[in-house]
Amino acid sequence: MPIIKSAKKKLKQDKKRESQNKKYLVKYKKALKSLSKKKNKKNTLKSVYSLIDKAAKKKLIKKQKAARLKSRAAKFVNK
Repeated sequence: MPIIKSAKKKLKQDKKRESQNKKYLVKYKKALKSLSKKKNKKNTLKSVYSLIDKAAKKKLIKKQKAARLKSRAAKFVNK
């Protein structure tokens, strides 16, 4: 455990950020999995794109990975 006041604050911030980041990661992964189960795939694809873009904007995933995920999702829907 940190002793210095600033280290305690940093630990608190890190835990908060970690939980927020995890929320975004879980959301886009669940959305990708649910894409195969939904009947109305066009509307679901929009929400998947949105969640992937948000994760990329927050730098949780790299831009190229976001592009690859979106491409694969579109390919799946248009199959």
